[in-house]
Order: sequence, then structure tokens, then C-alpha cells
Amino acid sequence: MTEQPLVRVRRAYDDPEPEDGVRVLVDRLWPRGIRKDALNLDDWNKDVAPSAELRGWFGHDPDKFAEFASRYRDELDTVAGRAALDRLRALPQGKPLTLLTATKDVEHSQAAVLADLLRRHR
Repeated sequence: MTEQPLVRVRRAYDDPEPEDGVRVLVDRLWPRGIRKDALNLDDWNKDVAPSAELRGWFGHDPDKFAEFASRYRDELDTVAGRAALDRLRALPQGKPLTLLTATKDVEHSQAAVLADLLRRHR
């Protein structure tokens, strides 16, 4: 049985931890109030973030999360979406991957959807 890769989801506002491994911001917009040199990032993959239209429709409403996740997976199942996912999959293997988002509710965020996809297909 193969071991699932460790993919974590954390808020961009949380202090980095040694266990984070490779740190990637997966938001389209830069987190408010954080200097670019203060985030300690390995990558900023804004292309993997949901479209502005989808993000606006969702509005971080937990009641819409299941539908949001389905629509977001559909967006990722395009040429551009697959390329952005491949960029995440190409990051160093054997190290934890931490997906960072500015979203307050990380369990109901695009980062949670991405983490689920990557755990299954990294």
C-alpha cells in the first residue's frame, strides 16, 4: 500500500512551521496586510485558484461548499486548470506540501478542495 502524500492546508496569516515543507499560496489575490517578503513562500500558484466569478458566487458560504467544490473541480478539469494542478504536482516529492490561503474557514475553501485532489493524485 502506498502512503498518501502529506498535504496540509493553513492560513497564510499563520506563522510558518518546520513541518510545512513546501509552502504554496493558492489564492488569486495576495493576502491583505502581509508583506511579500514576510510570507516565506516557495511558490505562488494563482492560476490554480477559482475564477473571480466562482469565488464571488460562493462568497465563503459553508452551505454552498459542496456545489462550490463541484464547480471548482470542473474549472480545474480544463487545459489551464490541469496545467496549474500539474505545477503543484511537480513540486518536490517526499516533502510535505502546505497550501496557504487567506480564507478564514480553511475547511470550506479552495485549498481544502485542492488538498483532497492532491492527496489522491499527487
